[in-house]
Amino acid sequence: MVLLETNKIEIDKLYAYRLLYPRNIVLVSCIDKNGKANIITIAWSMPLSIDPPMVAISISPKRYSYKLIEETKEFVINIPTMEILENAIICGKVSGREYDKFKKAKLTPIPAKSVKPPIIKECIAHLECKLINLLVTGDHGLFIGEVIEAYANEKVFHEGVYDAEKVKLIYHIGKDYYTSLTSNIKVFV
Repeated sequence: MVLLETNKIEIDKLYAYRLLYPRNIVLVSCIDKNGKANIITIAWSMPLSIDPPMVAISISPKRYSYKLIEETKEFVINIPTMEILENAIICGKVSGREYDKFKKAKLTPIPAKSVKPPIIKECIAHLECKLINLLVTGDHGLFIGEVIEAYANEKVFHEGVYDAEKVKLIYHIGKDYYTSLTSNIKVFV
């Protein structure tokens, strides 16, 4: 790394995405053609549109979940909290090709309202999605989903805002480091 005149260091372009961190992690549940559910832990998710409601998740084609979502055209974005951090990390460390991640991570699948992949009981919010497009973006695919159902725990989500004092969302900083928010600050301008 080279120190620039402005007291900033050059970052290897391979780590440029980390300058956009921390990113909250989500647990994406999906299902194969035979009904076997899987979970992938990702930090690359984002809203795309309010009307119609659309979101995107980015997954490497090397991942088992990539194939499942591509085939079944449905997925659920589940929002975990720090209370289940270790469970969420397990879902990102083992492959669904070899393990039943719900059992391995001790998470509970519950039928979703409108899609085949289950929601995760231990998560505080869920976005049920139908795949409307898949864009290949370098070494990842961007799965664009239309949100057909969205719901959250009423004790932690009010008027479109999480209560950061009651719920600790998981934010990935990089490598094996995670953090959470501690409070909400309202700014009056």
